[in-house]
Amino acid sequence: MNSKKNFWRSFAGKGYYIALILCAVAIGISGYLYYRNANETPVDDPAVNVGNQEDPNVQAMATQPTGGNSGTEPGGSVTRTPIKTGMPVSGETVHGYAMDCLSYNPTTRDWRVHNGVDIAAEAGTAVCAAADGVVYTTYEDKAMGTTVVIRHEGGYVTMYSSLDADVTVSAGDEVKLGQTIGYVGSSALLESAIGDHVHFCVTLDDTSMDPAVFFAM
Repeated sequence: MNSKKNFWRSFAGKGYYIALILCAVAIGISGYLYYRNANETPVDDPAVNVGNQEDPNVQAMATQPTGGNSGTEPGGSVTRTPIKTGMPVSGETVHGYAMDCLSYNPTTRDWRVHNGVDIAAEAGTAVCAAADGVVYTTYEDKAMGTTVVIRHEGGYVTMYSSLDADVTVSAGDEVKLGQTIGYVGSSALLESAIGDHVHFCVTLDDTSMDPAVFFAM
């Protein structure tokens, strides 16, 4: 009889701790089930946000440059209304256009792209507008010296650098093909080893193009 009483007394004394253990186990199981359900998303659930996922099989849409006098042919190619062009100065091209390869710069003694052509001529020789247009700006560039920028029809822009400081046009002036806009100089520090010359470059819709293609229009 005494042994039975001692057993129940011992069990009653430990019952509080057993209850705590059972509660802890129940809480752990509940937490595990909640975490598992919260992190499992059905793959066929239409509510799943896939906005930031990119399909590698979807190709980017092709874009076309736009210009003031451009049109589109049935095949999707862009056409331009030709404009009359001419060389800005007579002389030898001593450094050609090179945007798809590296070209040696004798001034910096390294290889780099070249966004225009360098035409050597005697200092003071008149530099002319390469096409009809409107002067967009004239300014002093730290690397390329005295510069004149002219906008033309069809999205073309021509830039004349390394000029003498005495330019003959201002922003807003309308100019004609062959009109004097400045004079040959050697103000381009980045190309000082070339001597007196004009650095001439062309862009179409803000994209660099080979001046040879511009002159061939």
